[in-house]
Amino acid sequence: MSRADCTKNWTEKIYRQTEVLLQPNPSARIEEFLYEKLDRKAPSRVTNAELLGQYMQDAAKEFGHMQDAAKEFGPGTPYGRTLIEVGEYEKRLGAAEREFLQTSAISFLTPLRNFLEGDWKTISKERRLMENLRLDLDACKARLKKAKVAEAKAAMAPDFQETRPRNYVLSASASAAEHELRVAQTEFDRQAEVTRLLLEGISSTHVNHLRCLHEFVEAQAAYYKLCHHHMQELQKELGRFPNAFALNSTPSVATAGSASEGISSPVETDTLKIEEVQAPATGTRKAKVLYDYDAADSSELSLLADELITVYTVPGMDSDWLIGERGNQKGKVPVTYLELLS
Repeated sequence: MSRADCTKNWTEKIYRQTEVLLQPNPSARIEEFLYEKLDRKAPSRVTNAELLGQYMQDAAKEFGHMQDAAKEFGPGTPYGRTLIEVGEYEKRLGAAEREFLQTSAISFLTPLRNFLEGDWKTISKERRLMENLRLDLDACKARLKKAKVAEAKAAMAPDFQETRPRNYVLSASASAAEHELRVAQTEFDRQAEVTRLLLEGISSTHVNHLRCLHEFVEAQAAYYKLCHHHMQELQKELGRFPNAFALNSTPSVATAGSASEGISSPVETDTLKIEEVQAPATGTRKAKVLYDYDAADSSELSLLADELITVYTVPGMDSDWLIGERGNQKGKVPVTYLELLS
């Protein structure tokens, strides 16, 4: 019985904490509980990531419709395009989160709740019944013992003056107590067997919960893997806009920079001839590639995750890019795809 109680207590704690993990908002949990008790389907709730993504896309579209801000923030500008792109991937993350929540609720939370609200209630009911029958059995034993003692005393000092000897009455009372004891013992044994079978089912409950736990872990791993994939794809997309910060600067600053002699502009960086770039005598560093990267043109260097390359910068180059070398190959590489080691 202690094993069953331990199973119930820890299952309840795991169930409650998993609910908090999957839905941190207590108001939302109460709402879902009420819909469930009313046997109605809860409305689909937009996740925070989906809401953030929608806000980003709506902001970019709204900026595009405003005449005064269209040139700076519209969908055709780097900032607007980035808002739309990030918003789209945030919505994908939200959709993945919603699918994970639904899968976890079906494969993990529901079996735990079914045990607490179904199997455990049955076990508790049968245990209470067995305990009541045990009390009845103890009472019958006490009555029989009392009758036996009274009968023994009467046998030692019989009263022959009574028309019905007292020991005869006491003997009948002891026989009735024995009969009640046999009936109580039979009922208790039958209920104890029922309770024993239910408690033995705890082992199969553990096996079922173990399977559900594996499914929950698999769903969680698939969810995080999908999120990581979406973020990698988003970084690749954002990496294709190397001059986003420069293009979003004010026109007056860009014009002044282009007109000044000896100062390289973003356009000059784009026309940089990679084959003419030479590694400086000092300032080169090793870098580890974090993600795969496909070169957009001949001036860039394709990368493979986890490989080591040599990187350095050149005057006038965009701060989001470095020159990378791998053997005889050379090209521009995005900084966001690298981990600088030394």
